[in-house]
This record gives sequence, structure tokens and C-alpha cells, in this order.
Amino acid sequence: MEMAPFLRNRYWILRHGKSIPNEKGLVVSSMENGTLPEYQLASEGVVQAQLAGELFQKELKENNIPIENVRICYSPFSRTTHTARVVASVLNIPFEGPQCKVIADLRERYFGPSFELKSHEKYSEIWALDEKDPFQRPEGGESVDDVASRLAIAMENIESEFQGCAVLAVSHGDPLQIFQTVINAVKQQSSDSSANSVVARVKEARTVAVLSQHRKFALNTAELRVLA
Repeated sequence: MEMAPFLRNRYWILRHGKSIPNEKGLVVSSMENGTLPEYQLASEGVVQAQLAGELFQKELKENNIPIENVRICYSPFSRTTHTARVVASVLNIPFEGPQCKVIADLRERYFGPSFELKSHEKYSEIWALDEKDPFQRPEGGESVDDVASRLAIAMENIESEFQGCAVLAVSHGDPLQIFQTVINAVKQQSSDSSANSVVARVKEARTVAVLSQHRKFALNTAELRVLA
């Protein structure tokens, strides 16, 4: 695995393990609700997170990356924090130490008050809207473009803080599929692009044609993928 030429670190992404909201079929997307302890991982999700940690450990060994070069960056939601904690335990990394960092911009996409704590069957309404216009916000919520913008900021902040590291970004389904969509587009950009930052490169890639296709990059719970 080679590092993308415009990045200082290698990146893996991990969607949180099966959570209590997943089990209950609830949309939990606000910071207020998402950080509540009752919305952490379900027991099955803990097992999934352990397996994901073991798979990540295997990939680190295959790429000759020492554990001290690993950084776990995670969303502040209970289900992602729980997942990151389990992975850190598998890797024998102190969760309260400098190798683990909570990043607010990795949080779940906020779908708005009309979806919050409602059935997850309503996701299909949002994704239909996304495909039609990824710049349109669900009422009171975030558009695909909003999420792409803050994820670019998150990545630029990580890039400014770490160099030569293997970064595991632990986040949520919609943010991670949007992240993959824009980074995939950035990697296909012309090498003579004048953009000199992650935010600027992602801004070039934030088009309707790119953002409307984010569902093609959907992940299962606790699915680990290489990002860049």
C-alpha cells in the first residue's frame, strides 16, 4: 500500500460496530443523543469491533507499520468511542494516551429533527434526496456537501498534527461513504491541480456528479477499508 502523494499519512476507515440504535432500528444522529451511553455498541458490535481490530493489526503487520506509528481518530459519539476503545485494546494502545484522539468533525451526519429518533427505514428518504441534490439539506440537518466539507477539515487537521502515521478514522456510515466518495475523486484529479491543501482538493471534487454517488461506498457495521 502506497501513501497518496498529496498526503503525509496512510488512512484506514472503520465504521462503528453494531450499535444499540442499530438493534432498535433508530436514527440517532444528533450530538446530544449520540453521546449518550445508552447508545453505545450492542454486544454483537463489541465482538465485531474486536474482529476489526484484529484485521487492522494484521494489515499493519503486512505493511510493516509499527504500533507506535498508529493513530486512532474517532467520532465523539458513544458507538464510535466504544468501537475505538475496543480496537485500541486489541492493539494494546492506551486509549487515554496520545495515540487516540477524538475529533468532533468525524461525528455522524445530522439528519435533522424530523428524522432524529425515528425509524431507520426513513434513511431511504434521505438517500433519495442525496441522489437528486447532494447540496440540499434535510430540514434542519446536514447535506452531503456539508459533511464532505467538515471531513476535509478533519483530515487537514490530522495531516497538520501527524506525519508518517497509519491513521484509523472511526466514524459512521454516511460520513465514511461520503469521505470515500470525495477522496476517490481527489485521487483521480489531475496531478497538475493547483490545490495545495486537502480542503482545497476536496473542494474541487465536491460536485453533484461525485457527491450524489456516495451510496456506492456504503459500509457494513465494523467494516474496515483502506482510504488512502
